Amino acid sequence: MKYSNIKKAEFIARPNRFVAIVRTERGEETVHVKNTGRCRELLVPGVAVYLNRPGGEKRKTEYDLVAVEKQREGMAPLLINMDSQLPNAVAAEWIRGNLLSPNAQIKREVFYGDSRFDIYFEDGDRRGFAEVKGVTLEEDGVARFPDAPTERGIKHLKGLARAVEEGYDAYVIFIVQMEGMKRFEPNDATHPQFGEALRRAAEKGVKVVAAECEVRPDSVVAQNRIPVVL
Repeated sequence: MKYSNIKKAEFIARPNRFVAIVRTERGEETVHVKNTGRCRELLVPGVAVYLNRPGGEKRKTEYDLVAVEKQREGMAPLLINMDSQLPNAVAAEWIRGNLLSPNAQIKREVFYGDSRFDIYFEDGDRRGFAEVKGVTLEEDGVARFPDAPTERGIKHLKGLARAVEEGYDAYVIFIVQMEGMKRFEPNDATHPQFGEALRRAAEKGVKVVAAECEVRPDSVVAQNRIPVVL
């Protein structure tokens, strides 16, 4: 996944979950934030952020805020992509050749029961679903999800477990939008019910996978799987 027009800025404030105030060479500007999550540990006044200017759209803001340099004591900043629309596209590219064969057929946004899953796949005799979650929370080199309670996430896990019971393959894929992580863990401190639902889904046969990404200001590519500790 590549962005076409990236520039660096300084984060100032986030008046609401949709917009941020940043400082560029033109002064203070209002930009769209492509992540409605809290991201409080990332969007700290003074940090460096990266903006993308999409083309061909009539919109109120010229730029999208897509990445941030997280400051870490005694360590170099960690570049984290926080574009919530990116993980699905990255996962759809990565799943072929990693979880599926290179020729697997993939459809996006498919309904099954009362859930809409990010990916439906057909790969030889295999049929299945995958739900993709983007991960932007890092604590001491551990990637965690979610950063805020997510009842929708629990619903997806229950739907995947039902799909397994009815003969489908099922994956939940955590796309870690940063690199250098030791492992992935559910964020039980923030939403213990999600962690419990993830463990129950795994017990019922849902495969839990985490892949970290090579992140640059203008690109994100899913790389290696990292350990999942439930």
